Amino acid sequence: MTSPHEIVVVPHTHWDREWYEPFQRFRLRLVALLDEVLDTMEREPGYHFTLDGQLACVDDYLEVRPEQRDRVAALVESGRLAVGPWQILLDEFLCSGENIIRNLELGMDRADKLGGAMPVGYLPDMFGHTAQMPQILRKAGLLHACVYRGVPSSVVTDAFAWVAPDGTAVRAQYLPIGGYGNGAHLFEDPAHTEERAAVFTRRMREWHGPDGALLAMYGTDHSAPVRGLPGMVAAIGARMDTLSGYIAAYGDGGSVEGLPSVQGELRSHARANILPGVISVRAHVKQAMGRAERMVERYAEPLATLWGEEWPGRFLDMAWWRLVDASGHDSVTGCGVDETAQQVAARIAEAEHLGHAVRDMVTARLAAAVPAGGVLVVNPTPATRRGVVRLDVAGHDPLVDATGAPVPVQPLEYAPTLLLDEEMDPATALTFVHGTELYGQHITGWSVEDGVLTFEVAREPGGAFDVAEVRDAVAGVTRVRIVAEPRRTVAALVEVPPLGHTSLRPAPAGHATAAGPVAGPFAVRAAANGSALVGSSEGVRADGRVLDNGLLRVEVAEDGTLTLTSASGVTLTGAARVVDGGDVGDSYNHAPPAHDRVVSVPESVEVTPVCSGPLVAALDVRRAYRWPAAGAGIEGTPALPAPARTDATEEIVVDTRVELRVGEPFARLRVEFDNRCADHRVRLHVPLPEPASVSHAEGQFAVVTRGLTAEGGCGEEPLPTFPASSWVAAGGVAALLEHVTEYELVDGCAWGGTAEGEGTELALTLLRSIGYLSRNRHALRPEPAGPQLPTPAAQSRGPRSLTLALMPYEGSWAAVPPAAEVFRHELLPVPGTGDPSLDLPAAAPGLSVTGDGVVMSSLRVRDGWKELRVVALSPEPVEAEVRGSFGRARHADLRGRPGEPIPVADGALRLHLGPWEIATVQLAD
Repeated sequence: MTSPHEIVVVPHTHWDREWYEPFQRFRLRLVALLDEVLDTMEREPGYHFTLDGQLACVDDYLEVRPEQRDRVAALVESGRLAVGPWQILLDEFLCSGENIIRNLELGMDRADKLGGAMPVGYLPDMFGHTAQMPQILRKAGLLHACVYRGVPSSVVTDAFAWVAPDGTAVRAQYLPIGGYGNGAHLFEDPAHTEERAAVFTRRMREWHGPDGALLAMYGTDHSAPVRGLPGMVAAIGARMDTLSGYIAAYGDGGSVEGLPSVQGELRSHARANILPGVISVRAHVKQAMGRAERMVERYAEPLATLWGEEWPGRFLDMAWWRLVDASGHDSVTGCGVDETAQQVAARIAEAEHLGHAVRDMVTARLAAAVPAGGVLVVNPTPATRRGVVRLDVAGHDPLVDATGAPVPVQPLEYAPTLLLDEEMDPATALTFVHGTELYGQHITGWSVEDGVLTFEVAREPGGAFDVAEVRDAVAGVTRVRIVAEPRRTVAALVEVPPLGHTSLRPAPAGHATAAGPVAGPFAVRAAANGSALVGSSEGVRADGRVLDNGLLRVEVAEDGTLTLTSASGVTLTGAARVVDGGDVGDSYNHAPPAHDRVVSVPESVEVTPVCSGPLVAALDVRRAYRWPAAGAGIEGTPALPAPARTDATEEIVVDTRVELRVGEPFARLRVEFDNRCADHRVRLHVPLPEPASVSHAEGQFAVVTRGLTAEGGCGEEPLPTFPASSWVAAGGVAALLEHVTEYELVDGCAWGGTAEGEGTELALTLLRSIGYLSRNRHALRPEPAGPQLPTPAAQSRGPRSLTLALMPYEGSWAAVPPAAEVFRHELLPVPGTGDPSLDLPAAAPGLSVTGDGVVMSSLRVRDGWKELRVVALSPEPVEAEVRGSFGRARHADLRGRPGEPIPVADGALRLHLGPWEIATVQLAD
């Protein structure tokens, strides 16, 4: 028998909320399990249970069994049932940093209402861990983490100091030899329990050392409590506790003194699979997640904070619940069955819709002060923006701002004015009229002449309309016309205050304004800092296959690739090459076929000019390919030949719009194609101006530097494919991204791997098409990652599109984050709805945040205070300056609990931020 209390048994369940079955089918099993947990714990007073670190289990249960809340709370308050601190066990790389914080905030707040959260950042099954997690945990009041996957081989003890980029450390409890199921087999065979306990002790002592209690996690996926377990535990001289109880007793109070340390993210394959292919499977779900997070984080919440009336808290709470629910490590990852992916996509869509509704509610209020025919323009970023915005305006008159100054515009397209011209009984035409509405517009006038009834329509109402008058005047009419007011789509160069708004309107040519007569032709030049200024002969121009704005020159080659040259001479050639290769893996891991057919050369290329400046210039590049239709020999039986790709092919046309705007040092790309193939991976290759041995990628409040290889050891092939959230940079070029994207530095000659320790190309995964949740036989992973279930929707057939931008740079990556802010957060135009006689309202600032490398994460209202969160994306200390309409300020932690006051002087708040610091402040009048 082992010595008393040498083993601490922690009964638990790891609950995948949705995975190889959709959520509601799993919930049916969850309800039965928690019924059993409550009954068992009340029947056996010595029973302890840890409920997987996520409140979602409790919430999902109580939605079905609300009458059981008091039983749950009593067990939590007693310390026997550990819940939280997370709302859901997330995938840390496939959601924003703000989503991670809101997840923790929701979970801890919900747990507090039941008796308190487990004070441990329990992260048992995530596919690796982000660099800033220690700082996030610590600033939420948690001193401990508990991890399994991603821990590097340098860790040879059961505890280590996990250190964030800013230097914040938490004590990390490692779960070696089986992870969260390392003690799951202790009591399988009652006749050999002591032997199993002795083996467990011997193996764990190698990690733990000679002293102290050993943590035995007794449970696994969806495991239920075992009757009589307290007696079995006592029989081997062990004791039972929760994970929080074990950490409280043996976690040294969170001290990391004397522990080995690990810096930054945990993405090693040394001792457990981290399943990196989930980053790029079902890419459209990741795309939707990024779009929804931006809508809520950077449009809805900040605008409602600064410009709304009553705080729409319930709507925003619902949006965040859905975003957090979608972030689950078997949810947004896409590694579930198709039904699961559909439900996740629906949640994400609802979150975006909720954010969109709040955004529109606030902007509608602002637009009511802008005269009809004018346009409100809103800036979602906390810095003054001078950029191009696409507007739909009436007439042909120039645009002016509120001061009367001319606004540079470039016509893009004109709407049709003749909507109907047909022989028709006028009585039939009058049935089309509903009030003043006709063909989706408003009747502003009508006439009858030479047997023709003509309606004039416009977007804005034009006064009263009496259909009876028309009916009395149509005798002899045989033809009906509907003529719309002239409308055009233009690109306008607009300056907008930080997190504020401005407005524009058409004014008759030659109309006297505060700035003098409205000019006809105008010019734009690009300033060295990337802003666009009126006054020079330079703007954006297109000349054949060349676009140039003074900051960047883009030329389309004969094969459809791009050569980009910056103003400082940084050049990359052959960019945006599309490479299609086989993928006979599954939703967890990419696997190339043994006999692959890689296609990178198009059969034909067409280049079509779209617009030629001076504000926007664009070209359409159409490339046609023959891609193999599917994989062959990949069913996983030894009798079949080695996996390959079919001889049959599909013609695939890849359309790429290349756009250059005035003042922007990057080229915007929109890539579209109809995926009619299966079992393949499509990547966009970007040659580096200089070979690189490292890449830099932004993600979750940090910029992570990675090499060309990944550490292996557990059996899973350590492919050096990594996630990037808003941008990735290497060798003098950055890709600006709209959603989390998988990338790899590769040898451009081989289109995979690297040569001589340096990468020559950046490969961005646009699409992975796969047909199984997991494959029993996988070339790059020795064991299944889940059941072998078909996932036909994960082939992602049909139209696919995405946007990104390419930016050459010189020196460090410091210029990349501001460019990514501009690329990811477009200026927002909103039609004015006020009285046409109104003057344009003056431009109004909201809140400004300035400082080298300082990025805003969120701005919302909490308990009557405006709460602002920023992060210093800098390896050096920086000062951030915050300006706005506030007179008081104070620090806060990540749960919103107030801290020390901060001086406000001259209308400004100055924050001294350490390297990579996440800072939360609260502001009030």
